[in-house]
Amino acid sequence: MALTPAMEDYLEAILMVKQQHGYVRCVDVAEQLGVKKPSVSRAVKELSKSGHLVKTADGTLSLTETGLQLAGQIYEKHLFFTERLIAAGVYPQIAEQDAYGFSLA
Repeated sequence: MALTPAMEDYLEAILMVKQQHGYVRCVDVAEQLGVKKPSVSRAVKELSKSGHLVKTADGTLSLTETGLQLAGQIYEKHLFFTERLIAAGVYPQIAEQDAYGFSLA
Protein backbone atom coordinates (compact mmCIF):
# COMPACT_ATOMS: atom_id res chain seq x y z
CA MET A 1 0.00 0.00 0.00
CA ALA A 2 1.45 3.35 -1.06
CA LEU A 3 1.56 6.05 1.57
CA THR A 4 0.77 9.70 1.01
CA PRO A 5 3.60 12.21 1.28
CA ALA A 6 2.12 13.34 4.61
CA MET A 7 2.29 9.79 6.00
CA GLU A 8 5.88 9.54 4.76
CA ASP A 9 6.64 12.75 6.68
CA TYR A 10 5.26 11.16 9.85
CA LEU A 11 7.39 8.05 9.38
CA GLU A 12 10.51 10.14 8.87
CA ALA A 13 9.70 12.31 11.90
CA ILE A 14 9.24 9.22 14.07
CA LEU A 15 12.61 7.91 12.91
CA MET A 16 14.31 11.23 13.64
CA VAL A 17 12.75 11.62 17.10
CA LYS A 18 13.73 8.04 17.97
CA GLN A 19 17.34 8.78 16.96
CA GLN A 20 17.38 11.99 19.02
CA HIS A 21 15.64 10.82 22.20
CA GLY A 22 15.61 7.02 22.14
CA TYR A 23 11.82 6.96 22.41
CA VAL A 24 8.88 8.53 20.57
CA ARG A 25 5.58 9.90 21.85
CA CYS A 26 2.81 11.56 19.86
CA VAL A 27 3.65 14.93 21.43
CA ASP A 28 7.25 14.58 20.22
CA VAL A 29 6.11 13.93 16.66
CA ALA A 30 3.72 16.90 16.81
CA GLU A 31 6.58 19.13 17.94
CA GLN A 32 8.96 17.78 15.26
CA LEU A 33 6.46 18.43 12.44
CA GLY A 34 4.84 21.56 13.86
CA VAL A 35 1.36 20.00 13.86
CA LYS A 36 -1.29 19.47 16.50
CA LYS A 37 -1.53 16.25 18.50
CA PRO A 38 -4.91 15.18 16.99
CA SER A 39 -3.25 15.18 13.55
CA VAL A 40 -0.55 12.88 14.90
CA SER A 41 -3.18 10.60 16.45
CA ARG A 42 -4.92 10.23 13.07
CA ALA A 43 -1.61 9.49 11.36
CA VAL A 44 -0.69 6.93 14.04
CA LYS A 45 -3.98 5.10 13.44
CA GLU A 46 -3.37 5.07 9.69
CA LEU A 47 0.25 3.93 10.01
CA SER A 48 -0.72 1.25 12.52
CA LYS A 49 -3.38 -0.08 10.16
CA SER A 50 -0.89 -0.19 7.30
CA GLY A 51 1.61 -2.15 9.40
CA HIS A 52 4.29 0.55 9.61
CA LEU A 53 3.89 1.49 13.26
CA VAL A 54 2.98 0.09 16.67
CA LYS A 55 1.71 2.14 19.62
CA THR A 56 2.52 0.46 22.93
CA ALA A 57 0.39 0.47 26.07
CA ASP A 58 2.52 3.24 27.59
CA GLY A 59 1.88 5.46 24.55
CA THR A 60 5.29 5.23 22.93
CA LEU A 61 5.56 4.66 19.19
CA SER A 62 7.75 2.08 17.47
CA LEU A 63 8.31 1.54 13.79
CA THR A 64 7.82 -1.98 12.51
CA GLU A 65 10.55 -3.49 10.35
CA THR A 66 8.63 -2.34 7.27
CA GLY A 67 8.12 1.12 8.75
CA LEU A 68 11.77 1.41 9.72
CA GLN A 69 12.92 0.42 6.25
CA LEU A 70 10.60 2.89 4.53
CA ALA A 71 11.43 5.70 6.97
CA GLY A 72 15.13 5.13 6.29
CA GLN A 73 14.56 5.30 2.53
CA ILE A 74 12.59 8.53 2.89
CA TYR A 75 15.28 10.08 5.09
CA GLU A 76 18.06 9.08 2.68
CA LYS A 77 16.09 10.43 -0.28
CA HIS A 78 15.67 13.79 1.43
CA LEU A 79 19.38 13.94 2.26
CA PHE A 80 20.27 13.05 -1.33
CA PHE A 81 18.12 15.79 -2.86
CA THR A 82 19.17 18.35 -0.24
CA GLU A 83 22.85 17.73 -1.03
CA ARG A 84 22.25 17.97 -4.78
CA LEU A 85 20.33 21.22 -4.47
CA ILE A 86 23.03 22.75 -2.26
CA ALA A 87 25.67 21.65 -4.77
CA ALA A 88 23.64 23.40 -7.49
CA GLY A 89 23.82 26.66 -5.52
CA VAL A 90 20.54 26.66 -3.62
CA TYR A 91 20.70 28.06 -0.09
CA PRO A 92 20.80 25.19 2.45
CA GLN A 93 17.52 26.11 4.18
CA ILE A 94 15.66 26.37 0.88
CA ALA A 95 17.31 23.19 -0.42
CA GLU A 96 16.12 21.29 2.65
CA GLN A 97 12.57 22.57 2.25
CA ASP A 98 12.52 21.81 -1.48
CA ALA A 99 13.95 18.30 -0.98
CA TYR A 100 10.85 17.38 1.00
CA GLY A 101 8.75 18.01 -2.09
CA PHE A 102 10.17 14.99 -3.90
CA SER A 103 8.19 11.75 -3.61
CA LEU A 104 9.43 8.16 -3.64
CA ALA A 105 7.05 7.23 -6.44
